Amino acid sequence: MTGPDPSSLIHDLLDGTAPFALIARDNATVEVLTGTVVDVELLADIPLVDADGTRREVLALVPYRQVRERGFIAHDDGAPLRCLVIEERMPLPRAAMLASLPSAPVALQDAGFDIDDEAYADIVRRVIADEIGRGEGANFVIRRDFVAGVDADPRVAALTWFRALLEHEKGAYWTFAVVTPGHIAVGASPEAHVIARDGIVTMNPISGTFRHPQGGATAETLAEFLRSTKETEELFMVVDEELKMMSAVCSDGGRITGPHLKEMSRLTHTEYMLRGRSTLDPRDILRETMFAPTVTGSPMQNACTVIARHETAPRGYYSGVAALFTPNDATEGPTHDLDAPILIRTAYLVDGRLRVPVGATLVRHSDPYGEVGETHGKAAGVLGAIGAIPRDVPTLPADADPDAPVAPRRPLAEDPAIAELLASRNERLAPFWMNPQDPDGSGPFAGRTALVVDAEDRFTTMLAHQLRHLGLDARIVHWSEATDADVDAADLVVAGPGPGDPRDDASDRISAMHHVVSRRLSRRAPLLAVCLSHQVLADQLGIDLAPLPQPHQGLQKSVDVFGERASIGFYNTFTARMPQTLPDGVEVAADPVTGDVYALRGERFSSVQGHLESILSRDGMRTLERLIDAAL
Repeated sequence: MTGPDPSSLIHDLLDGTAPFALIARDNATVEVLTGTVVDVELLADIPLVDADGTRREVLALVPYRQVRERGFIAHDDGAPLRCLVIEERMPLPRAAMLASLPSAPVALQDAGFDIDDEAYADIVRRVIADEIGRGEGANFVIRRDFVAGVDADPRVAALTWFRALLEHEKGAYWTFAVVTPGHIAVGASPEAHVIARDGIVTMNPISGTFRHPQGGATAETLAEFLRSTKETEELFMVVDEELKMMSAVCSDGGRITGPHLKEMSRLTHTEYMLRGRSTLDPRDILRETMFAPTVTGSPMQNACTVIARHETAPRGYYSGVAALFTPNDATEGPTHDLDAPILIRTAYLVDGRLRVPVGATLVRHSDPYGEVGETHGKAAGVLGAIGAIPRDVPTLPADADPDAPVAPRRPLAEDPAIAELLASRNERLAPFWMNPQDPDGSGPFAGRTALVVDAEDRFTTMLAHQLRHLGLDARIVHWSEATDADVDAADLVVAGPGPGDPRDDASDRISAMHHVVSRRLSRRAPLLAVCLSHQVLADQLGIDLAPLPQPHQGLQKSVDVFGERASIGFYNTFTARMPQTLPDGVEVAADPVTGDVYALRGERFSSVQGHLESILSRDGMRTLERLIDAAL
């Protein structure tokens, strides 16, 4: 390269063969990164430090298949964990780069979705009925790909699309182009998955997609979207899922701020910010947070299994992250900061084929054709922004100009009615997760130990964090590793939540939870059972179990818990039902109309169907303390 002159630099990039990346993270600058490419197998192998101890800056493209590092299932397409080890960084003025980048439209051939609308609607129906309806989880993201042929030179296409995104897409967290041998990724990601800087970890769950109507969004049209129960609950569920991750990597569990609007050119989203403190290596933080529930589902482990059942092709880099590791000045602790946006709203170009993966979040309220429309809107958002939107994508009238100038207006978030609607969402949420947190071990149960048995729902990380606030010395053990000695030694065992049918005798996991519950009951040792394990406990007490008419996934209810009203979040598909005759010594809190059992207590045990750790449980901490006190 001849120097920092943008025109000369672009010329060299177009004519050369060396890998590079362009990143715009603010409105003033484009960072040009050049270096060498190294493909590695594991996150721990990302080469942050040379053999001589020199810290290196690295941009890593982390594929979805990397979830296998956490023991989760994924179709394996061999997509490499690709690292651009940066040798030179050149910040250049955004305006000068725009003027120098190519702008002639890149033509597409044979464009369309790989899965047609009816087939995708059928997938939505099956996921709602067979996965959410059978208790496999609260929400799942199933993707399909918009594909097309591209005859243009790959580097020209990459720089053309990057320019178009810079010029036409607003509100992106990162706008980027990453050009490496045989693979190009160009996108405008709205969502920072995880940031680690100066010991502070930030996550940014975004959910809910409002497609701007013709003529642009207005306060009135946006207000209708913000009042949607489906969209609101969808956001709350992903916040819960990311708080599980925050509680795993942050000593203080994570604090919620928001909600905010993420306004983009053609779409508007709702979002929260989660922040906490951590001393972990950024590669470990990235591993523990793979990947965002906004593009996978919850609970995460089962979401991966469901994705593998319903997506026939591997994901490649879709729903992975672009992770920039930058050396810091720390003499102790992590040597690098981390900035990692989710790889969504991204176009991939390999061997002359364009691929734009898009997904919809499927919940119990989902309308199959509404989710079809959401995938169209997301694909059109990318294709329209890069100037490649074909006529057969139903997003704008055929005579509409997607790039027509729009009169300046103030951000919709500044409208008083919109601000009030956003703020009102927090009235439903648990104050615990919105206040500063720093457990000091001085709670009412100080000096006692708790073992939390994880049944494959990482709500257990949030539960353990709350237990520590109550003074308990809590640790988590996976159900497959919970020995009898572990179960016997703890002052309190918390049998945790998990997906699936509590009546499934063929499941090793369900059988293991039955064993944990039975062992504590037989020894009259203090036990708290949550959600799935509450159902297991009810079964062992001879109380019938049944599927709910409609799943209670992400549902907030006000229920009576042994004489005290409590607002609690529920994530259950099955329920225990009030028996005609109660077992001796057992108290039941149940719905007087349906007979659904919300809580149980007896000698040295208590249980709850809801998730007291959820952000939907406004009275979660108070109820948790009461139930632990009863069990102890």
